[in-house]
Amino acid sequence: MHFPTSSLVLSVVLALPVFCVQAAAAALSKEEAQIVAFADAQSGKFAADLESAVQIDSSTENLPGVRQMAEFFLPKLTALGFECRYVEQPPSTHRAGHLVAVRRGTHGKRLLLIGHLDTVLPGGNWRREGTAVHGSGVADIKGGDLILIHALQALDSIKALEGTQLTVIFSGDEESAGTPLEVSRKELRDAAARSDVALAYESAVGMTGTVARRGSIAWELEAQGPTGHSSGIFSAPVGSGAVFETARILGSFYEELRKLDGVTVNPAMIAGGREADLSKTGGTLSGKANIIAQRVMVRGDLRTVSAEQLADAQAKMQEIVSRHLPRTSATLKFEEGYPAMSPTPENYALLAQLNQVSLDLGHGEITAFDPRGRGAGDIAFVSPPLAGLDGLGLGGTGEHSIAEAADLADAPNLIKRSALLIYRLTR
Repeated sequence: MHFPTSSLVLSVVLALPVFCVQAAAAALSKEEAQIVAFADAQSGKFAADLESAVQIDSSTENLPGVRQMAEFFLPKLTALGFECRYVEQPPSTHRAGHLVAVRRGTHGKRLLLIGHLDTVLPGGNWRREGTAVHGSGVADIKGGDLILIHALQALDSIKALEGTQLTVIFSGDEESAGTPLEVSRKELRDAAARSDVALAYESAVGMTGTVARRGSIAWELEAQGPTGHSSGIFSAPVGSGAVFETARILGSFYEELRKLDGVTVNPAMIAGGREADLSKTGGTLSGKANIIAQRVMVRGDLRTVSAEQLADAQAKMQEIVSRHLPRTSATLKFEEGYPAMSPTPENYALLAQLNQVSLDLGHGEITAFDPRGRGAGDIAFVSPPLAGLDGLGLGGTGEHSIAEAADLADAPNLIKRSALLIYRLTR
């Protein structure tokens, strides 16, 4: 279709961006406009903070590094009026502590604000190319932690934190939680008992919010059978062997569990032979090609979208394991893990509030992210029962790898969006 290029039409087209900005500004209160203006004025400081954070090596197993990461954030939160403490974990958990910061008040909702100090890979690998930044934690989750910090600074600029009850918990072991969980997640659960709403700062995914996350638990499979000369396999005295029993089980996991919507089961490590053993990070085996394997061990994880689905998947896996090939046996054990964050009506109501903030800022619509695309997260320990929303941090790519990257250009909008959501929830 041909459109006229008259000066009138051109004037209308050129005026549209100005009109949209004015309409968005009109949707904000005077105080909210001041919050946004402060965030814009301070946006240049975000990159420097992120560089400093990424240069700290705070991989989960580096306990002094995780403590150093807490010491980086502690003065920033103290300056905002929070009472801060570092809560050491018992040595038996083999994990560092958590940073807990609290403001006490009575205005509006009581908020639990969740991040973490640890990364999967070592830090100290910051690199910047224009607005693109690279390094361990730029997205998961040091960038997200700083989105929260800068949002709180914007609120503090107009004294909007006064009278609010906010609890910030940056755990030291989110990437690999210490056990038992009743110990390593005690501070988080205690804070939830004093809160109404949980907001978490894992990576944003485009224009979405996270109202549900899959849970994750580890499992260990052990299969056994008689060993001996390889020529005897399939015979009545020897049977099918531990390797074929393992192959049967894993093949059935693949065929039957992938039919369940939202379920994934991943056999991550396997060792088999005359002797075999596995730990959480490696294993050993011995044997020869002409010896029937006596033992096979497999470690992996199971991810589900709800507690009910987890129970169903576990029952299905145990039923598969129980069938057994001739002269073989097998056992399947599940470990403690992360629960699922269920998509409750309260979570969707929070998403609607975030969406309205985004629309009022002129950023566009925010929709719910598919939980099948997210891993486990700390918010699932408290939501339910709390209303919860995740995915408020700095988005990125390549998380948990040496290719982790994020875009600094996304930070200002995410800071303003988070600041106004907190502001509206605490009025």
